[in-house]
Amino acid sequence: MRQTQLFTKTSKDNPADELAKNAQLLIRAGYIHKEMAGVYSILPLGYRVMEKIIGIVKEEMNAIGGIQMKTSALQSKDVWEKTNRWSDDVVDNWFKTTLKNGTEVGLSFTNEEAYSNIVKNFVSSYKDLPLYPYDFKTIFRNETRSKSGIMRGREFYWKALYSFSADEAEHNVFYEKAKEAYTNVYRRVGLGDFTYMTFASGGTFSKYSHEFQTVSEAGEDLIYIDEAKNIAINKEVLTDEVLAELGIDRATLVEKKAIEVGNIFSLGSKFSEPFDLTYKNAEGTDVPVFMGSYGIGVTRLMGTIVEVLSDEKGIVWPESVAPFKVHLVALGDTVFEKAEVIYSELLKHNIEVLFDDRVGLSAGEKFADSDLLGMPHRIVVSERSLAQGGVEYKKRDSSESTVLSTEALITMLNA
Repeated sequence: MRQTQLFTKTSKDNPADELAKNAQLLIRAGYIHKEMAGVYSILPLGYRVMEKIIGIVKEEMNAIGGIQMKTSALQSKDVWEKTNRWSDDVVDNWFKTTLKNGTEVGLSFTNEEAYSNIVKNFVSSYKDLPLYPYDFKTIFRNETRSKSGIMRGREFYWKALYSFSADEAEHNVFYEKAKEAYTNVYRRVGLGDFTYMTFASGGTFSKYSHEFQTVSEAGEDLIYIDEAKNIAINKEVLTDEVLAELGIDRATLVEKKAIEVGNIFSLGSKFSEPFDLTYKNAEGTDVPVFMGSYGIGVTRLMGTIVEVLSDEKGIVWPESVAPFKVHLVALGDTVFEKAEVIYSELLKHNIEVLFDDRVGLSAGEKFADSDLLGMPHRIVVSERSLAQGGVEYKKRDSSESTVLSTEALITMLNA
């Protein structure tokens, strides 16, 4: 893509009404637009990042048997009354409205009831199980406050998978696969070194649930990490009993702030029984389906990557989620013809490239924009580099640059 095709522009100044680093940088770089507190539109560059994250999550969910679908944002009052979660006394962050015919509806704040209400129509026998449907959708939560940029919004994009199993044993097999899949997601998006599977309360149906917490000073959670064992515990479950069970010495734990970037829960029959979601086992007995829940906030994950990996110059995207692999920067009108040739060569070799073909800007302005935008690789075409027989290449997270021929550059980028 040519940079002149983008309608978005960068800004030198942080927005006055944003305290969160992720929102400051993403707004300045033209990845998102703030509509109101906790509500952001995703602009073209941001959409490319979001699509990359979605692609990784889909691959990992599909690999463990997930099957994608799409649930509606509008939710029926009758469905949610079955679990008493329509009541404002139980759930206080609904966005609710009334249709013209007087019917009350809500905008999805989660998906357990919605899935149970759908799946009950298709499960009658043990032969129909297990099932692992998931979807990506916009979720709405009427939060009292929203101060963490796209890491905590009133409107945000997420993935939710729900498992429907015949019994707890079958559920546990999938649950272990989900742990591995989630670990793969955070590794692939560049957060593997900062993200811990964290033991948390399991509620009624299991001893533990598991959160995936990314260490960051911007985090709202406190976790306690045994770095040698690569284990973390949520503050709410930090008891002598839990430490003994996990074989952890309290003296080895390090307290850290962290951002919750995903969670997995065993739900048991909590959301199947209210919907008569049962199946006949091999003996012909009706048995409640055993459920699990597996969530990842896509936009929260995008914001977390920026919070954790950015530097004083701007965003530093991992290659796996960057909107473009390469930022090609042309310096000076005399080199545009050569830059066009290089741009064509990169595209011919299926290398995603953003071409800074803007005129009338200084080298300093273009470099500052390039650092802010955060593509993993930068290529500079200038009279100086051409005189040295090639183009200047550097990685976004390195201060070192080198001059390479176009052929050597393409070989290196495709390695």
